[in-house]
Amino acid sequence: MRYYYSYTEYLSDCRELTAQINDKFDAIVAIARGGITLAHMLGEHYDIREVYTINTIGYNDTEKLDRVEVFNIPDLKQAKNILVVDDIVDSGDTMKLVLQLLSEHYPQCCFRSAALFYKTTAVIKPDWYVRHPEEWIDFFWSVDMGSK
Repeated sequence: MRYYYSYTEYLSDCRELTAQINDKFDAIVAIARGGITLAHMLGEHYDIREVYTINTIGYNDTEKLDRVEVFNIPDLKQAKNILVVDDIVDSGDTMKLVLQLLSEHYPQCCFRSAALFYKTTAVIKPDWYVRHPEEWIDFFWSVDMGSK
C-alpha cells in the first residue's frame, strides 16, 4: 500500500513541526536526499543560513539495502547546536548512524533530530516528528518531479 504525500500536507506538517521544536540551532544538517526539502524550509523559518547536507544510501527505490552508506560529512566546526533532519525515520538505521558519525566527528556539538514521519518500530526516535506512517510514502517531490 502506498500513500501520496502532497505539498499541501507537507506545508501543514512543516508548520506543525516548527510549532513543536523548542530549541535554537546554529546549523541544520539534511540527510540527503529526503531531508533536503525539509532543511530548506526550516532554514527559512528559523533564518538559519548554515544548512548542510550529509549523503546516505540505504534504499534502492523501495528495497532496503543491507547496510547504510554515509558520505560527504559537512564541516560543522563553527556550530554548537545542530538539528539533523530527514523526511522519514523508517527503520531508524540511517538517522542513528548519521547521529553517531556526526557525534564522533564533532563531540563538542549537541545534535537533535526531526522528521516528518516516524515509524514506532524504528531503532531510534527523532526528538520531533509529525506523523506515524502506516504505508509506503510517495513524497510529492519524488512523484511530481521524479521519474516515477
